[in-house]
Amino acid sequence: MAGRPPFPPFDALTAARKVQAAEDAWNTCDPERVSLAYTEDSVWRNRDRHVEGRADIVAFLTEKWQRELDYALRKELWAFEDNRIGVRFQYECHNASGQWFRSYGNELWEFSEDGLMRRREASINDRPISESERRIFGPRPTEEYGVPFPLW
Repeated sequence: MAGRPPFPPFDALTAARKVQAAEDAWNTCDPERVSLAYTEDSVWRNRDRHVEGRADIVAFLTEKWQRELDYALRKELWAFEDNRIGVRFQYECHNASGQWFRSYGNELWEFSEDGLMRRREASINDRPISESERRIFGPRPTEEYGVPFPLW
């Protein structure tokens, strides 16, 4: 089967692999690369924005990473069943004026049978932090895959 493994239905191992693959891709801050994990007609709710299709995903992520500088993300598997995965995540970034933020959120994902995400719903809250409060520095080292991160 063409597509993006692992494929649903997910078990604990394949769901965790899917979550880590998403984290790794998003940490590239490459909108084109990230968009390839989604169906052509993927539908997103991200905070208060609705995005539909790969072209909109690329535009959304391009704008996001122009605004959210030095972006670094951690995702953690929360739950899974059949073709759905629930994730909690945190990321840190700063804006053009140098203010750092830690953003906390939850995502609900739904996959097509070929392993591409066809639906993504994200609820996110932002908290200003000082640079000295940072704890996410670039992509996760492989030796930390699967290691839970603190809530705050």
